[in-house]
Amino acid sequence: MFQLGKTIVSEEILQNDFVCNLSACHGGCCVDGDAGAPLSQAETKILEEIYPKVKPFLRKEGIAAIEAQGTWVTGTDGDLETPLIDNKDCAYVIFDGKTALCGIEQAYNQGVVEWKKPVSCHLYPIRVKDFTEFAAVNYDRWDICDPACALGAELEVPVYKFVKEALIRRFGEDWYAELEKVAAELKKQG
Repeated sequence: MFQLGKTIVSEEILQNDFVCNLSACHGGCCVDGDAGAPLSQAETKILEEIYPKVKPFLRKEGIAAIEAQGTWVTGTDGDLETPLIDNKDCAYVIFDGKTALCGIEQAYNQGVVEWKKPVSCHLYPIRVKDFTEFAAVNYDRWDICDPACALGAELEVPVYKFVKEALIRRFGEDWYAELEKVAAELKKQG
């Protein structure tokens, strides 16, 4: 672990490789698990605002779940998160064949909304836990992502480079530039 500004960062995001491999995992992170995607308070407001524009991109099951539960929910641990369909799929999930995709991101890609998706989804496999004085930035290992780890190793792409855009979105350009300096120094040390 090392400190970078007001973050405590796991060296695992520098040492491990990762590139999503949707052809192998089929977007399992969006349909497996026991909770929806973590959200910030600001993101709950964004979801409320964009839902009418995103709704045409969603499946009927997702729409029903959102209209019954809301555009976001408070999970059993008190955290804010996306609602689920029958405690499984994220309500915002759509499918291309058997591959899960994000309906919000599809709306973004088509220029309908200006918000790509929850930053927690964009950052995955990195998870950020906010505390009073700092944020912990950790690598989340999940066996459904084994194909992503293998592809990342094959392509030699460390986790932090794979999620560069999301890390900049969450922490800013300057923070990411400092992260790259730390990564370069660790690489020199072997």
